[in-house]
Amino acid sequence: MRILVSGSVAYDRIMTFPGKFADHILPEKIHILNVCFLVDGLTEKFGGTAGNIAYSMSLLGEKPTIIASAGKDFEPYASWLAGLGLSMEGIRRVPEEFTPGAYITTDQSDNQITGFNPGAMKVQSGFSVEGFDPAQTMGIVAPGCLADMKHYCARYKELGIPFFFDPGQNIPAFSGEDLAEMLTGASFLITNDYELQMIMNATGLSKGAILHRVDTLITTLGENGVAINEKGVEFTVPAAAVTAVKDPTGAGDSFRAGLLCGLAHGKSLAVAARMGAVAAAYCVEQHGTQEHTFTPEEFWARYEANYGKSEG
Repeated sequence: MRILVSGSVAYDRIMTFPGKFADHILPEKIHILNVCFLVDGLTEKFGGTAGNIAYSMSLLGEKPTIIASAGKDFEPYASWLAGLGLSMEGIRRVPEEFTPGAYITTDQSDNQITGFNPGAMKVQSGFSVEGFDPAQTMGIVAPGCLADMKHYCARYKELGIPFFFDPGQNIPAFSGEDLAEMLTGASFLITNDYELQMIMNATGLSKGAILHRVDTLITTLGENGVAINEKGVEFTVPAAAVTAVKDPTGAGDSFRAGLLCGLAHGKSLAVAARMGAVAAAYCVEQHGTQEHTFTPEEFWARYEANYGKSEG
C-alpha cells in the first residue's frame, strides 16, 4: 500500500540557557523587553510532522511518500532521509526560502521560548495524487502548509482515498468553517483531547456531530493511552510502558507512524493503535523526534511484552 504523508519537514535547533528566564526579565519593564540569553550551545535535530512520521515508519520497514516543501538548506536533511530509503519525489525545493525551523531555548526550570520560521512551508508542495488507486493508497494530512492541508483533504475526498485528518497545532490558523469542511468525509480524525476540544469550540460541533462526519475518531491521551470511537463503538488502548520519559516531543507523530503501518498491513484498528503506542514509547525515551531506533524484531518483542501476541 502507498502511504502519503503530507505535513512539514523542519530543523529543530535547541539551545539550553544555564539560568532562569525569570531572573533576567523585569516584570515592571515588560513593555520595553530587551533581553539576551547566552546559551551553552546549539544542537540541530531533524523534525517536522511529515519527517517524524516517515522516520518511525521507516523503522518498521515502510517507505511512505513525504509531501512537504523544503528550502535552500535542506541538503543535510535530504541525505538523512535518503539514508533511510525514503524518496524525495513529494518534497518541493524552494530555493529562495529556508527550510522551516524551530529555535527553542530552554532554561533550568524547563521554561521554553520558541521562535518558528515557516520558511518554505508557506509554499504549496504541488505534489499530484492523481491516478493513485484508492484501494492501495492511504493518506494523512498533518500540520504543515495551510493551503496544502486544505488541498489534500479536498483531493483525497474527491478521489476516494482514505485519509487521516490531523490538524494539530494548526487548528487556530483555520476558521471553524474550514475545520468542519476538512474533517467532513475524513476516514479518521486524530487529535489529542485538548485539540479535540479546540475543534469543537471552533466549529460548534459536538463530539456526536463530529462522529456523523468522520468514520473514526482517535483521541490520544498521553500516558493514559488512546480513546477510539469507530462508528459509535468506543474502546481504549493503554499506553505502552516506558523505561524513562526523557522528551515527549514527537510521541504523537510516532504513534501515527505505528498506527498507519498497522492499518497498511491489514491489522485491526485495535492492534494498529497498540503498534502506535509502542512506537510512541520508543520516542519518549530519547531526546529529539528522530533519535529513537528499533528493529522490527525488537518492536514486536516489546509489543508482546505490553499487549501479548498480535491477534490480527
